[in-house]
Amino acid sequence: MENEFRDRQPEQEAPAQSAGAPASASSGAATIELPSDALALIPVRNLVLFPGLVAPIAVGLEGSVRAAQNAARTNRQVGVILQRSPDVEEPQGSDLHEFGTVANILRYVTTPDGAHHVICQGVQRFRIIELLEGFPFLVARVQRFEDPEITTSEIEARLIQLKTKSQEVLQLLPQAPAELSASIQNMTSTPVLSDFIAGLMEIKPQEKQEVLETVDVIARADKVLALLAHQIEVLRISRDIDQQTKARFEDRQREVMLREQLKTIQQELGEVDGNSAELAELSERITKAQMPEEAEKQARKELKRLERIPEASTEYSMIRTYLDWLIELPWSVSTEDRIDIAEARRILDEDHYGLEKIKRRILEYLAVRKLNPNGKSPVLCFAGPPGVGKTSLGQSIAKATGRKFVRLSLGGVHDEAEIRGHRRTYIGALPGNVIQALHKAGANNCVMMLDEVDKLGASVQGDPAAALLEVLDPEQNNTFRDNYLGVPFDLSRVLFIATANVLDSIPGPLRDRMEVISLPGYTEEEKAQIARRYLVPRQLEANGLRAEQCEITDAAIREVINGYTREAGVRNLEREIGSAFRHAAMSIAEGTAEHVRIDVADLHTVLGPRRYESEIAMRTGLPGVATGLAWTPVGGDILFIEASRTPGSGKLILTGQLGEVMRESAQAALTLLKARAASLNIDASLFERNDIHVHVPAGAIPKDGPSAGVAMFIALSSLMTDTPVPPDRAMTGEISLRGLVLPVGGIKEKVLAALRAGIKTVMLPARNRKDVDDIPEDSRKQLQFIFLETVEDALRAVATTEAKGEALVE
Repeated sequence: MENEFRDRQPEQEAPAQSAGAPASASSGAATIELPSDALALIPVRNLVLFPGLVAPIAVGLEGSVRAAQNAARTNRQVGVILQRSPDVEEPQGSDLHEFGTVANILRYVTTPDGAHHVICQGVQRFRIIELLEGFPFLVARVQRFEDPEITTSEIEARLIQLKTKSQEVLQLLPQAPAELSASIQNMTSTPVLSDFIAGLMEIKPQEKQEVLETVDVIARADKVLALLAHQIEVLRISRDIDQQTKARFEDRQREVMLREQLKTIQQELGEVDGNSAELAELSERITKAQMPEEAEKQARKELKRLERIPEASTEYSMIRTYLDWLIELPWSVSTEDRIDIAEARRILDEDHYGLEKIKRRILEYLAVRKLNPNGKSPVLCFAGPPGVGKTSLGQSIAKATGRKFVRLSLGGVHDEAEIRGHRRTYIGALPGNVIQALHKAGANNCVMMLDEVDKLGASVQGDPAAALLEVLDPEQNNTFRDNYLGVPFDLSRVLFIATANVLDSIPGPLRDRMEVISLPGYTEEEKAQIARRYLVPRQLEANGLRAEQCEITDAAIREVINGYTREAGVRNLEREIGSAFRHAAMSIAEGTAEHVRIDVADLHTVLGPRRYESEIAMRTGLPGVATGLAWTPVGGDILFIEASRTPGSGKLILTGQLGEVMRESAQAALTLLKARAASLNIDASLFERNDIHVHVPAGAIPKDGPSAGVAMFIALSSLMTDTPVPPDRAMTGEISLRGLVLPVGGIKEKVLAALRAGIKTVMLPARNRKDVDDIPEDSRKQLQFIFLETVEDALRAVATTEAKGEALVE
């Protein structure tokens, strides 16, 4: 209200004039004559113009612009009237209030950007009688209202009240202009003063409209007095709140001064208050923490700041929290390495079955640590499908080395501050997860498991994978600087172990800092041993059973492995064993049995029918079908390649959500087959008269990669020669247009998948012969391997029941 009282005072009426108006507003345009009792209307959205007041009005509607220009040319008055809803773009009669204000246009202005403005002075009230048609703008026949000149005692009393209340408002407003107060005191007309005050008050447009529509002088004055009383109450409450806030601030300053004086007096008397004792304790803890020189210097600096800050201050708690973090970090606390190679081997064998390569690498690390205690710790990365024991391996390493173990889950982390911490300037700032994990471990040489490192994601908050580059680099992590601490911390003694399902999503620089150890998956024998040694005892305990109450046979475990699970790990296997034990627990809890023995025959009742059946014989019994081997992030799998031909024009149709590389493999296989059509006794015209359709089932799953080239070539040759492929053979390998079979990856995963699916013979590229050594010996004994140099080797292998020549390796 202050600005309006200061700026919007009534001005003397002046003749209308145009400044910067278009030609049509001043000359050269036809004028429109209106009836004597009619007014051109200018609808406004959030403005109520009162008689006697001057206000600028922005004119945006085309009809309003025409009305203002016509009035400016003819020196006619206009009617300024409020819209009922400000959202209406083209208001009509029902969209306008009934009452408005007759106004003189003092000035018409057109800005350089084409906007139109008029400065109007209110003259008197009017009420719309009827809207007139046939004009390019709103025109209405109106009834005008003149304020009466009579004066009664009631009207004079309200004049005095209006002046008194107005003065109260001005006194409550800071820096109210004295001229405004004098203008109000000099007014002698109650209706004029009522309109003047209502026009300047900071109230809603609807409330102003109610005052405008009140023609009776006494009723109008009463409404304005009620609005003034409400405004006075609001201003008084606001002033009281301001005074209370100021008083509290002054009290706080006084309290700070008194505390400082008390501290000085206590120092002079040799007394120590509670705060001083706390600071002395902090100083002692800093000494005992045995920090590096830079960290201790920073801690002492913050402690001096803490001494000068009042305990009630928010900064006091921030500095205190920071000092607690610095003091409680294990700067010089470490556990003693238990380097007993034989004991470590026993612990690893006890906790995990198989995984010989990983166990050997861990024992090598312990041996090097024993010979060189000050050497740098490696950064190991266990990569493999879910459920193969990557996380539990980290716990076993900590147990074997006698170190503390902490796990840091990185799945879904997308903020760099999660690794490096937040700066102390932010409210609620904390160190990053690496420093928090060290604080939790309480030792600077712990085993820190960075779980799911392949699930990191970048965002606008930064790239956490980039922040890990310093953490996992042995050459620079001895001076790792967390944003919250602001001082370097030595991470070189920490044994970092990362886990990942796939390596492709890990950035190259980060992957380069880690020693990758693959865990491809378990064979049937390994799963059976893991189930007997670890899963069965764990599930017995989890379901409240004892070994003498419930047992499961080895044959039943193998049936669960082959018929109810198909995975690289053992998570689903443990779930199925747990489901069988829960069924037994229900019988024992009901009292219907004291001992439950679960055998193969019981599995159908307990777990339902077998979920996985061998489809090899059924799906490869027809010409044009070959079994390929595929690698997936959760282990290996078999892949059926189906080919069919129909009369057509020689087109190649590919379906099954194949990626670009796999499509190119199919095209290369067809071209290679056409080139060898004569040697295979295939009529070359068949390719021209038929369309060949290659489909890879499980069409909803995207597939890509070059390793299905051999399988596609065999499927196409089987189709064109009408010769079925033996159902017990699976193959993998990339082909070239020269007919060479090129090496591929994931051999162990693919071979184990073939074994799980009942395959007896696996055809591999000859250059992958060395990868067969990674396959467990018991699995190798169950399979025959045929190594392929060219596609002719593959054709001979599928054309005979017995493999021949040097291509066969037992």
